[in-house]
Amino acid sequence: MLIERTTNNQIVITVSSSVDSFGLQRLIDYLKYLEATSMSKAKQSDVDKLANEVNASWWAKNRNRFIK
Repeated sequence: MLIERTTNNQIVITVSSSVDSFGLQRLIDYLKYLEATSMSKAKQSDVDKLANEVNASWWAKNRNRFIK
């Protein structure tokens, strides 16, 4: 594995093709999350509340598909 910082403020990571692609995709998704939320001022409690609201709404709309 090779990690290098470029002159245009980026980090380039080179890995062998033998690396598990599923695990690598999970790592990339996490890095995208870190990048997307790096400037966020949201509190974890606010994020948790929103997630609970979304989950409750989804469950109310989809309950019939799972409970017969």
